Amino acid sequence: MKLSGGLAQGLSLAVLGVGLARAEIRDMEFLLEPTEDSIHFTDGYLRGPGYIDLSALVFTAVSENFTPVDVGTNDDSPLNDDDNDDNSNAPDDTGADGGNRRDLSARGLDGGVEEGLTTVDMAVIGLPQKCANSRSGCDWTEQGIGGRLPDGNLRWCCSTEAVAAGLCESHNSGKLIINSTSFTGAYKFVNVPPHGPMSKHLRFGQINEANSGQFVVVFANCNEGGRQIVARGKTVWKSVHGYLPGELYGFMNFYAILTGMYLILLLWYGYLMHVNEESRIAIEKWILMTTVLGLLEMFFRTGDYFVWNVDGYRMNLAMYIGIILGVVKRGLSRALIIMVALGWGVVRDSLGSALRTIIVLTAAYVGVSVSRDLMLVFAIEDMETLSYDAEVELFDVVTILTFVVAAVDVIFILWILDALNNTMEYLQSMNQSRKLMRYLRLRCIFLFSILFATIWVVFSLVDTYDENGIIREEHEWSVDAATEINYFYVLAGGAFLWRPNPSAKEYAYVMELSATGEGNDGEDTHELELTGVVPSALDDDDDEEPSGKSNGYHDNDHDDRFRIDDSEAA
Repeated sequence: MKLSGGLAQGLSLAVLGVGLARAEIRDMEFLLEPTEDSIHFTDGYLRGPGYIDLSALVFTAVSENFTPVDVGTNDDSPLNDDDNDDNSNAPDDTGADGGNRRDLSARGLDGGVEEGLTTVDMAVIGLPQKCANSRSGCDWTEQGIGGRLPDGNLRWCCSTEAVAAGLCESHNSGKLIINSTSFTGAYKFVNVPPHGPMSKHLRFGQINEANSGQFVVVFANCNEGGRQIVARGKTVWKSVHGYLPGELYGFMNFYAILTGMYLILLLWYGYLMHVNEESRIAIEKWILMTTVLGLLEMFFRTGDYFVWNVDGYRMNLAMYIGIILGVVKRGLSRALIIMVALGWGVVRDSLGSALRTIIVLTAAYVGVSVSRDLMLVFAIEDMETLSYDAEVELFDVVTILTFVVAAVDVIFILWILDALNNTMEYLQSMNQSRKLMRYLRLRCIFLFSILFATIWVVFSLVDTYDENGIIREEHEWSVDAATEINYFYVLAGGAFLWRPNPSAKEYAYVMELSATGEGNDGEDTHELELTGVVPSALDDDDDEEPSGKSNGYHDNDHDDRFRIDDSEAA
């Protein structure tokens, strides 16, 4: 990414922060213009001990205009074609420091570069945790990169103006400003001859880092009288656990655990459905389907991160399948909760026109969510190839889609709460205490989930917009993890309340007697009522009551009108 001296550094770092979650064997190709006004940089998070390796980057001098293309991961990349040709007879420049990260006395900025040569400077700095987690980001001048003029303007390169302001020495003109007093990172450079073909790479390009944190690699071609340089190849960021970005390592373990939890829930629910095959009701299939989608989503996400960690590249197919399955799962679960709240399978066998509204609302949620998530992935994965204006426009669209998704969620929540209240009022008026108890428990689960989500959203907003943040960057994964746990809690609670049982189908649309056997005038009515009530799994304890009692009618009540006299029988 290119950073201009006239661009607010904090805004640039805020935009770049989204790009941390990228492949940690990074294919790169960019043009280093000979200019004092801008530098290029890339960054990432390492869990120490780890390293950053720049050895696979090839620097080639060009004289014509250059249009960056996607290097890709194929074997026919420019790095593999040219590495042994143009570079075979060229010296490998590691810089005068020979890999020494601390001693800058011979870095070439003090007159150690041959006359007529220019340099491509590279510096690796670690950002302090306090500013790395802040909204404004870190001031790189405090880490020894660049400097500020008396008027506050930022300068990256040692220009005439920077020399006059005392930011650097005159013999370092045309090079990256590095303050040897405050700079504690690693420095490398490549010498560029004034003419002729040039293709070089760093022989000792690996920089070891013992500590965890966010690191930045800066590339600069500061001499305006120099040549255009193309940098193409790969940069390797490897943490102690592997190639997975350090801030995402917790996700890999979390997804693996959640995959096991979904598997246990699926096996338990599937076993109950198999044992009670003859008494299945429709809602059980929906719960099972939602659980399967959750399991598949977690499986693909775990596989995506595991392969990424081992190979250094994302398995795009698994990534996109996981995203789509996750959105479909969330949309289906919202539709399922609405259907249950409306009493489907409990007080009615058909949803009528409400079903069309549910389908439209669910389709809108899935469509907008998929668009938002895929656009966000595109913005992150292709940040290197997007212009700043394109990035801003893309993130603006993502923000709008996020608000649309939130609005649809609010509609779902309000509708669910209203439907639950109406269904419970109906059950209460029909004296269906067991079904009412089940819905009371379902509402309790749902309200607790809403409360938790609300608290967590507030916490996330504070963490995001607080100047220093609350959660360390390596633990940021816990924000999304809490959302997944909340979802699993609601799904598992619903599955428990609607767990398959032998008597579920037997009670569907049964003839129920009124709760009292007498009318208002004292006569014994025993009228029959037709209801559409399907009992819950809680109805399994019917055998706890005397077998002669059912729905207000007592088989052991002795009514003389139905007694046969023994003498008449004889």
